[in-house]
Amino acid sequence: MLLRMAITLAVALWLIPGGGARAQGQEAGATVQDRMAITGGAQTLDDILRRQRGEKVDLSFRRKALGNPEAAAPITAPLGTLGGVSDPELWRAYRYGLADLTTQIRGPAATVVIQDGGMRWLQWRRDLLPGVGGWMLVGMIALLAAFYLLRGRIRVEGGLSGEKVLRFHLIERIAHWSMAGSFILLGITGLVLLYGRPFLIPLLGKETFSAIATGGKYIHNFISFLFMAGLLASFLLWAVRNLPERADIVWLLKGGGLFVRGVHPPAGKFNAGEKIMFWLVILFGLAVSLTGISLLLPFRIELAGPVFALLNDLGLPQVLGLSDLPASLSPQEEMQYAQIVHAGIAFVFMTVILAHIYLGTIGMEGALESMTRGTVDVQWAKEHHDLWYEEIRDRERSRSQDATPAE
Repeated sequence: MLLRMAITLAVALWLIPGGGARAQGQEAGATVQDRMAITGGAQTLDDILRRQRGEKVDLSFRRKALGNPEAAAPITAPLGTLGGVSDPELWRAYRYGLADLTTQIRGPAATVVIQDGGMRWLQWRRDLLPGVGGWMLVGMIALLAAFYLLRGRIRVEGGLSGEKVLRFHLIERIAHWSMAGSFILLGITGLVLLYGRPFLIPLLGKETFSAIATGGKYIHNFISFLFMAGLLASFLLWAVRNLPERADIVWLLKGGGLFVRGVHPPAGKFNAGEKIMFWLVILFGLAVSLTGISLLLPFRIELAGPVFALLNDLGLPQVLGLSDLPASLSPQEEMQYAQIVHAGIAFVFMTVILAHIYLGTIGMEGALESMTRGTVDVQWAKEHHDLWYEEIRDRERSRSQDATPAE
């Protein structure tokens, strides 16, 4: 790594004004004429350096350099058997997916011999995703630990009354735990598959990791259907109750009372924080489900190309100063983008859910009971969801009055 950095720095210094390579003069932004004069039409040193720096390089001159069968030498002449196409030109056609191939294998990806974007995907999966995603998870854990040390557990300040009120019915708890339990398994198996090669193989060995990874893959694939079922059930059960209300503004302005003791802003059955969490779960869950299905059914579902085309039509890349996104993708590129988006959203999803798990367990007294037994203490309800508690009491008083016989 250090040697490669040193060589790159030396080349960069060599290219500054007055350096040896600049004596050739015209390599930066070389035109077709420049390339013909410098390299006979092949790529220049500047093209190579730009590509190494990750800058956009116009490679159309290479894609078109695929030989000329019409100018082929006779079959009896030297090199006549090449048919006007040299080996480099043949491999170049393979690289850019322009070779005229026939194969007995049937499938949308069967005729792709070399996939040019594969190295970019490998770099993202090997370096970018594990690095950024890992630090996101570590950062959230550190943030929650600091919050716990400074704030402590959020207690029921009025003291537990011992009287219970039903908060979630059995069907609601089943929907929640179907989604939550499967999500935990999906997260663990996904992390094992992503981090296993650099961390688990040196620790456990290749054979042991192979068995763990194979089992994890099957768990990840099949448990995903339980997650999607729980996601759909949760949406149907709670979407209406998670629509914004006027009280949510007050709750947000007061930080939900999470940072100041004795502050309990009004809230219905779900406060503003829970509503934000709900819609994030629905959106992230939908995204990982769609990309996951495309990975389960490879080369059958196209997501990235249509989405990129839509973004181009809306002009969003141009707003960000980018060129048009590639809307015409090879089958392999579709799968690579689906995998990157799937893993990237999963990291954001897990990071957000860590905060939800914290507040639902050690972070807040009395919260976990609502999803284990379905009930909460009356005093807890009064402090954290007072509008919902009054709604319940109003319904009970109304039923009591209806049941009382008129005198």
